[in-house]
Amino acid sequence: MIREARKSDSKALKEICSNDLGYPCDELLVEQRITNLNTNRECVLVAEIDGEILGFIHVERYDALYYPSVVNIMALAVSKKIRRQGVGRKLICAAEEWAKGNGISVMRLNSGATRIEAHMFYRNMGFDDEKQQLRFLKKL
Repeated sequence: MIREARKSDSKALKEICSNDLGYPCDELLVEQRITNLNTNRECVLVAEIDGEILGFIHVERYDALYYPSVVNIMALAVSKKIRRQGVGRKLICAAEEWAKGNGISVMRLNSGATRIEAHMFYRNMGFDDEKQQLRFLKKL
């Protein structure tokens, strides 16, 4: 079942972020983010199977001055326990429906250069490589 994330999903989402996505995080941070979602411009959907959260997708509306609005996939993760069983595909399809429901017809995402299997999955889902780029961060 694909549904919107709830505050009570925070622990499971933290585990998926840490163990399967590779981004150690704090459960309280995940809970705060879910609680404070701006539902006018973003959505977190979870894949729940037999009462267990096994994947999620976080999408947001992305509005640039120079390009029509797109939906940006902020994160997509599926537990290693259940990969290659269609969960990621279902999450992306549900996010596409959310995008269409918000009048947006283009989705985009960034994926780390080393995530070769993920790149193959995205191509199979109809995403094209648009460009290669570097990401810069500055701590303030």
